[in-house]
Amino acid sequence: MRHRPNAFLVAGGALSALAALLHLGCIAFGAPWYRFFGAGEQMARLAASGSSYPALVTIAIALVLLTWSLLAFSGAGLVRKLPLLRTGLFLVTAIYLARGAAVLPLMAFVPGRSTTFWWWSSAICLIIGLIHMVGLRQVWARLSPAAA
Repeated sequence: MRHRPNAFLVAGGALSALAALLHLGCIAFGAPWYRFFGAGEQMARLAASGSSYPALVTIAIALVLLTWSLLAFSGAGLVRKLPLLRTGLFLVTAIYLARGAAVLPLMAFVPGRSTTFWWWSSAICLIIGLIHMVGLRQVWARLSPAAA
């Protein structure tokens, strides 16, 4: 039986893909983008000096976000069902929600970012996590191994 794509997981996947593209934009546009998106002055300076470190870290983050996007699109029914899809989507959802909720500990233990960055990025992660959570809840039974 064919299902309509789950709109929440499509949206979650699109938001993860957008976040990945914005991270790649930091590599393409350099220090001003690193600063604007809150990567911290040290990362901006390293990017401006030609260090490969910011680009490598940013590529790794972008690849993780693209993987999360693919998982969401798979859960939505846009691409074939990936192995361990339920577990993967549960973990992605949990990570987004935890990152969104952890604003105060992150502010205390990860210096070098502005308060504005922490609140905005946490709100964005929380919203993406909630979108994933609603979508995952809607397709949970369909993603069980027995439903394959």
